[in-house]
Amino acid sequence: MMKKHYVASGGNIYADLGVANPQAARAKANLADRIVDIIAGRKLTQVQAGKVLGVDQPKVSALMRGRLTDFSIERLLRFLLLLGQDVHIAVTARRPSSRKQPTLEVHAAEGRSRAIAASRCYAHDPNRS
Repeated sequence: MMKKHYVASGGNIYADLGVANPQAARAKANLADRIVDIIAGRKLTQVQAGKVLGVDQPKVSALMRGRLTDFSIERLLRFLLLLGQDVHIAVTARRPSSRKQPTLEVHAAEGRSRAIAASRCYAHDPNRS
């Protein structure tokens, strides 16, 4: 039997693939994933979703297919607001004694009935490339 060769990920697939600005690509993908989950959960068509988001159907299609070059992080955050989601951005100081690299995390709680926002957590290390 042939031995399979693989390379372990560094934690950010976009960095592993050599994507320019992998930190932004990963953050955008995490936000878009949440938007797509909300659209699917509400059983909206792409046309209906476009009306909610203020974009045309082809833009919704691109978003749902992960083609995110035309979408900034700010625009994706605005889409979440238009979908009735609360968006919280928290900046916290890292302890000087910490050896951990600073991180960017996107937490997405599913459903308003959950009191804990840790049902999904996407960690993002801005220093990993």
